[in-house]
Amino acid sequence: MSSMNATQACCTPGARRRTKDAPLNICLYTYRGKPTSGGQGVYIKRLSRALKDIGHNVEVVSGPPYPIIDADIPLHMLPSLDLYNPDDLFRVPTLKELRSPLNMLEWLGVSSGGFPEPFTNSIRYYNFMRENLHRYDVVHDNQCLAYGILGIKALGIPTVATIHHPITVDRDVEVASVKPFWRKLKVRRWYSFLGMQGRVSRRLSHIITVSEASKHDISSAFSIPKNRFRVVANGINTDIFHPRPEVKRLDNHIMVTNSADTPLKGLRFLIEAVDSIRKKRDIHLTVIGAPKKNGDIDRLVKRLNASSFITFTGRIDDADFADYYARTTIAVVPSIYEGFGLPAGEAMACGVPIISTTGGALPEVVGKAGVLVPPRDSGALETAIIDLLDNPNKREQLASAGYERVKRHFTWHNTAKQVAEVYREAIDAHR
Repeated sequence: MSSMNATQACCTPGARRRTKDAPLNICLYTYRGKPTSGGQGVYIKRLSRALKDIGHNVEVVSGPPYPIIDADIPLHMLPSLDLYNPDDLFRVPTLKELRSPLNMLEWLGVSSGGFPEPFTNSIRYYNFMRENLHRYDVVHDNQCLAYGILGIKALGIPTVATIHHPITVDRDVEVASVKPFWRKLKVRRWYSFLGMQGRVSRRLSHIITVSEASKHDISSAFSIPKNRFRVVANGINTDIFHPRPEVKRLDNHIMVTNSADTPLKGLRFLIEAVDSIRKKRDIHLTVIGAPKKNGDIDRLVKRLNASSFITFTGRIDDADFADYYARTTIAVVPSIYEGFGLPAGEAMACGVPIISTTGGALPEVVGKAGVLVPPRDSGALETAIIDLLDNPNKREQLASAGYERVKRHFTWHNTAKQVAEVYREAIDAHR
């Protein structure tokens, strides 16, 4: 299924690359792409828009949940069993659906505790590209890194991939966060796709990553030579994230945007820090998101009786982010690891003073425009929060420095220009 007719595409294939600066016909692929599913969905939405704005022809191919992209960018939808759909989680497919060997493989993978989507959706993408290869100059894979991508590369088209951060870090943190041996085995089973991602990524000549930290860690985790990487920082969408000086800022109020039950995001360390602070002074924490019922964070909140000083907003609309940031005194990013750190950049774009850990690439994003503390350290978070709450002049200086840093370094326009240069480099190497 596609949202457009296969004959409606970018410019005529025969007109490709007549000159070095000619517009490129780009196929962006993501095996799942809804922005609310994580940073990868945001990446597809913003990068496709920015590439289009600088003159290239862009089409997006995705499995469900589908990305929300602008109407002038064609979207090709590749249906799957969509067994992780929260509205019908782990449904039992019909016999008609299971007549497809690929669907059967997907269902068996999910039923046995694995995550087969990258592989099965990459095969669907390969089948799509066999029919449509002639329409594109370059393929850009958004961290699927499955065998279907190698199949597409073998068809004879320049192939670039973005790896945002090494998911081996997610696996290791999750394994360490659970105690029963059987749960550790369950986590490892779910992350079993990582072996495939390592093998595929080692066969790619041009890999985009979003920070020097990610470059170093991915190179180590997947045994990839560093000269195959091109570091291109993400942009921040300043249409959504921007200062709101007309909104009154609250006192003694901190905020975090977080995947509440993802151990890698370090929310429990921030909750512990705030719990300690509130025994000495007034403080309130707003978490953009919601914990899973009876999950680790939900249990922690109940154990600390923390509902009196923590507000979980649930999912909010993009248009509301700037208002939440405008009302908070300080934004905190307590992550154990970030491949880039969009929440840090978004807070700075809103003119909010920020406290961040040094996990992964966060120091590259924050620079000297925020307070940096070690990850997994509730005490360090507590000290930093109290210091900023007690120093309004320091907060103002950091807020101004962060805002200027985003304007200088983290725009999607700059990201798109640098990504397009990687495309041309891959195309030239393929000739």
